[in-house]
Parts: sequence; structure tokens; C-alpha cells
Amino acid sequence: MQNGDRSEQATAEQLDELARILDEGAITPLFQPIVDAGCQGIFGYEALARGPEGSPLHSPVALFDCARQAGRLLALDLLCRRRAIEAFAQGGLPGRLFLNVMPASLLEHDFREGLTRAYLDGVGLSPERVVIELTEHLPIHDYALMRQAVDHYRRMGFQVALDDLGAGYSSLRHWAELRPDFVKVDRHFAHGIDRDPGKCQFLNSLLDVSKSLGCQVIAEGIETDGEQRCLWEMNCTLMQGYHFARPSRHPPTRLEPTLPARQEVSGSFGTTAAMLCRHLEPVRQGTPVPEVVERFRHDPELRCLAVLDDDDRPVGVVRQHEFLGVFANPFSHSLHARRAIDELMDRRMLVAEASMPLEALSRRITGSPKAGRDDFVIVDDAGRYRGLGQIIDLLREITAIQVRTARQANPLTGLPGNEAIHDTLAACLARGCAFVAVYADLDAFKAYNDAYGYARGDQVILSLGRMLQEEVGEEGFVGHVGGDDFMLVLPEASARERCEAILSRFAHFAPEFYSSAHREAGGFPGHDREGRERFVPLMSLSLAYHAVAPGAEKTAMDIGNVLAELKGQAKRQPGNSLFIDRRQQDAG
Repeated sequence: MQNGDRSEQATAEQLDELARILDEGAITPLFQPIVDAGCQGIFGYEALARGPEGSPLHSPVALFDCARQAGRLLALDLLCRRRAIEAFAQGGLPGRLFLNVMPASLLEHDFREGLTRAYLDGVGLSPERVVIELTEHLPIHDYALMRQAVDHYRRMGFQVALDDLGAGYSSLRHWAELRPDFVKVDRHFAHGIDRDPGKCQFLNSLLDVSKSLGCQVIAEGIETDGEQRCLWEMNCTLMQGYHFARPSRHPPTRLEPTLPARQEVSGSFGTTAAMLCRHLEPVRQGTPVPEVVERFRHDPELRCLAVLDDDDRPVGVVRQHEFLGVFANPFSHSLHARRAIDELMDRRMLVAEASMPLEALSRRITGSPKAGRDDFVIVDDAGRYRGLGQIIDLLREITAIQVRTARQANPLTGLPGNEAIHDTLAACLARGCAFVAVYADLDAFKAYNDAYGYARGDQVILSLGRMLQEEVGEEGFVGHVGGDDFMLVLPEASARERCEAILSRFAHFAPEFYSSAHREAGGFPGHDREGRERFVPLMSLSLAYHAVAPGAEKTAMDIGNVLAELKGQAKRQPGNSLFIDRRQQDAG
């Protein structure tokens, strides 16, 4: 955050320096990354402001306190926004830009709406990539003003964050009143959390509340590996702090992985058999039986060996308990001493491709007459041996997927949440195949909620989630971002057809949620976000469609950023709409 508590009375020297800074635009923007530890990437950057080096107003606390006392707060606030937007665009930084904004600046007599949007248009940056971070450390008595600030920015396509939850004045009420898209938890609660069960319990409660409100939590002040790991294990993956990077004019654009990647996701785009692979040195066809006997006796923990032909393809397996059982008879050694392993190996083996999703592998094993056998062979796409897998490992991973999916699931719809969405996109990109990512968002939903109540609104979201699952089918993925926003990942071949089917079906069932009078009128009298009376049309569905070409060098966050921009375009079209990213026309 860039402002602080009121300090001593500003001096004449400070007031003169403030005037010079505003006249010359002498503000240096710094950026501190906000990382997503779940997918080991940079989610965005918070923009921070500093005065000139060596100046009495270099510190942001002194700078903003002086501006407040001089009645120049709005001018400084707008200057910091403009300089941050210009530097962010010029540096080509990835992810979202978090801009600090003080709601009190809206009280200034010369405040003009649309300036931030104009700054973005000037550098070609979409408002869907910008998060307005509401920063206020003075008591707020007028929540209508705060809601006006939030609505003002959301109306133009921005998301909203609440800064320093747990510090300052009535921040929990701010959260309840404003329903931000993000809340940033004060650094006090992250400091030493790996050694403080009380802080863990508190943050777990906040995470539960955030899920129910469709909001994401960002933990501030991460300074140690232990704090990062503890938060990561609690599924709080958005973090910010010196542990990753200090504020800088030229911040890092990539994050060095410091934690094991999260791979457990559900659905047909999920984890593959490759993660179960244990490379055990195989034996070749023609190997004498005594050599194999010695191998098992030398390593009592060895359960199974694969037998390969000259092209490294498996032709059979040798299981310890069956193979050594043959030699229980004292005459067996002399009987088999001159034989090759080909005569005793079991040719009835289960073979799985390394790229096979764990769910498909589980179905294959449980449907096989050899399901009781403990080991299976894992091969590459050409059928060459890579290693062995054990059913106990498969069961462990499937259980972990189910537990993790349940913890991440949206509490209303039960659909996978944001982290699973990120992991699914990352898995598709790693596979290098063509696919389509689609962002689905309801239009006029807030007005419906206001008129019909939250219980009816929840029914709409539940019905939409079920319909999306039915239309997408088992070959695709449906995730619930939060609120009335969903994410689809579809096979490229059928994506356009499925999107059109979704819109057609929604157009038929949406009117059923309205009274007969409102259905006949095509809407109802309501109010816009500024409280003005207007006619509110029936809800519609906007789909933003982004095709990803095979082998695309992108990250899950890159796709998220593109979809954020496309969503804004889709929602500007009236009625049920499908907005296709024409930049990807060849791929889509």
C-alpha cells in the first residue's frame, strides 16, 4: 500500500516539494509480484509509489500525508495511477496490475470519472487486467460511498481488492459490504504462521468465508520458506512478500519453483500415469533363469520385473511371489537352471501409456480380470518401456485427488475451484494438444439477485452449473471461478458446437426463473449500479472463447489474462453471446 497514517504537520519545504513533484510528475512506480504458488507463476503486481530519491517526500507515508494536508490528495492519487499504468505497459509485465486507490479521493470536488480507463486506453491495456485495490486507514462511515467506488470501477470492467484485511478500521465489515473479488490479509497473520496454530486456524476460517463469497485471498508479508509452505498446504496459494521479491522498478517476470507442483486435478485433463512410474532395471528376453533368481534374492523388496524384447518393448513380467514359488521344490533349480526367463514369465500383463489420465487407468484396472495383481507396466507413446507402477500408489493418488477436489470445490455448486482450473489449463498446455478455454459469465445477474433474493440467485447458479456439466460432457472440464462466473476447457474439435448448444439451452431455461409478468415484458423495472431507475432485461449468458494452438508457449495465467479481456468484449454484446478471439482464428 502506498499511503499511511497521519504524521506531523507538513513543513513549508515539504509543501514546496509536493508542488514540484506534481508539476513534474516526479513519481517513481515500483512493482512487487503477487505469486500463485499453486502453479508456480506470477499472478500480477502491486504498483507502489515513491517520491524522488533524497527528497523529504521519498517515503510514501510522508508523501501521501503531505498531499492530504495540502488538499492535493486526488492529484497525487491520479498521478501515481498514470505513472504505474505507463510503467506496467512499457515493461510488458505479465498478469494483473493491482492499483492502489483511496475511496476518499472520490469525495474531492474535482474528481472526474473515467480517468483511469483513459490512462489504460492510452497504453493499450485492458481494464480486465486491472484490479483496483481499495486502500483506506481512516474510519469509513459512509458505506454508500464505498459501494459507489466499487461499482464505479466494476462498471468499467475492473476487479476490486480490499487491502489489509485484519488491520485498520472495521475491515471485516468492508468485506461484507463490498464483496470484493480479492481480499489481502494483513501481514501480521502470515508472520510466523508455520509456528502458530492460532494463526492457522484464523486463516483457515477466512479461506472458508472467501470460498462462500466467491472471493480469493492474498496473503501479504511472506518472508520465509516455512510461511510459504504452510500457506500452500492450507490451499492459500496467492502470496506476496519479500520472500519472493522486494518492490522494484524492474521486477522478475518469472518465479523460480520453490515447492512441488500441484498436479492433482480431476477430470479427463488431469494427472497421468507418468507420475506413478518407478524405473526398475528390466531383464531381456533370453536372460537365464538363475540370473533372475539371484536378482530377487539380492533385493527382497523387489516385487516385479518387466521383460523386454530387443526394441525395449515389454513382452511379459516376472512377479516375485509367483516366480520364487516355483523353486520351493528342491528339484526345481536343476530343472530350470538352463532355461531362459521367457519360459517362466507371465505374458498376461497390464500395460498403461504414461500419458493415460489416472481416472482412465483406474477404470481400466478395476475392469480387468488381472486387477488383483499389484504391478503394471508403464510405456511411452511408442510402446517402449518406462517403468512399473503399483496399484497402491494409484489408489493413494486417486484418494488425494478426491480429497483435494472436495476441499477446493465451490461450496454452492461442488465444481472445481480456481486452483483446479489453473492446474487443468497447465496440464493441457504441458500435453501440447489443441484445446479451447471458454469463460462463461451471466449478464444482469446482480439486478436479478436484488429483485428476487439470494436464494433464488443461488438456484440460477446451481442450474447453470449443472447445465454446463451436461453440455460439456466427460471429455471436457467445468470449473466454478466464483459467483456467476465459470470456466470451461473443451476439446478443439467440438468446442464451437458445444458453446452454441449451451447458449441455446440457456435461452430456453433462463426465463423460467422469472415471474410470468416479467417474462412477458422481457424484464422488469430496476436500478443500475448508481441507483438510477432503468429497465433490466432478462438474464443472458456471455461466453468468451479462446482457442489454444498445439504446442502454444503459454502459461495458465496467460490464458486467464486473455479471457479476462475477452469477457469484457463478450459482455458488451447484448443478449446471449459467443465472443471468439479472432486472433486465434487459425487455431480455433
